[in-house]
Amino acid sequence: MNTNRALIQPPLLTSEKSLKTLVENRTVYSLNHCELNIFETYETSTSVPLQFNDFVVTSMLRGKKVMHLFDDPGFVYLPGETVVIPSNVAMKIDFPEASKNNPTQCLALAIDPKKITDTLHFLNERYPKEGDNQFWQLNYQNYFFYNNIELATTINKLIKECMSVSITKDALADLTLQELLIRIIQTQTAKAVSEGSFSQTNNPMNPVIEFIRQNLKEKFSMKLLSEKACMSTTSFYRFFKRELGMTPVEFIINEKIKCAKQLLKNPSMQINEICYLSGFEDCNYFIRLFKKHEGITPKQYQLLYVN
Repeated sequence: MNTNRALIQPPLLTSEKSLKTLVENRTVYSLNHCELNIFETYETSTSVPLQFNDFVVTSMLRGKKVMHLFDDPGFVYLPGETVVIPSNVAMKIDFPEASKNNPTQCLALAIDPKKITDTLHFLNERYPKEGDNQFWQLNYQNYFFYNNIELATTINKLIKECMSVSITKDALADLTLQELLIRIIQTQTAKAVSEGSFSQTNNPMNPVIEFIRQNLKEKFSMKLLSEKACMSTTSFYRFFKRELGMTPVEFIINEKIKCAKQLLKNPSMQINEICYLSGFEDCNYFIRLFKKHEGITPKQYQLLYVN
């Protein structure tokens, strides 16, 4: 239903002659501080075990699988989605639809723990967060999220560097690993904010987010929002983008779309009424923007909820 997720460019599939197995055939690219694994599966199978010694970033590239992690229920895993997994966590994977004509392909990027520690130390030292006891850190509970364009672009760049034969590939991969960790933390923060589970009580972003959500029909200025955060306009803009990986304007639009989606679940409401209640002034603009975000028009979305 929600198509608002950025896809990663999948590498070419392994030639049939080179396949070592039809289930989780593995191709490995080893660098100084990371290891890129590309897994391909060509037949249905269940409960395939997998475990890494290091923190691993996984992204689906083709097909569909069902992941079983921790004690949580299994979940469907599709292209445009990323899962981050702490070291030494056992996974079980089902491949309900895999075939020679419809293979699954997934990347798993294992990252050297020292690289993660050094990157977080660098960020906290050079780009400290606002507020007391606020630090750059990975959230191992918030492990599943949709790719945004920035995250997908960074992973694409890293795949290219890992598969490169250039003598500078380790240096370039190191820089891209730093970027990837920043993008993951930003995406995790944005997801926590969106779901209402953002728990950093001292974060100056909290009153701003609350104000935006309670006043979606208002016209927001950077001056007004920065005052709510007790910052200068320039500092607030930089801070907001650094925390969430998006601008305040992009966040406001996302919140309006989210509000519209809730209202559209009521089949008796008119589209122009929903447009106004979500904080949009122009109905045509609302329809265009909604379709860009969700892949379908507001009316088509509303019809999904008609009994």
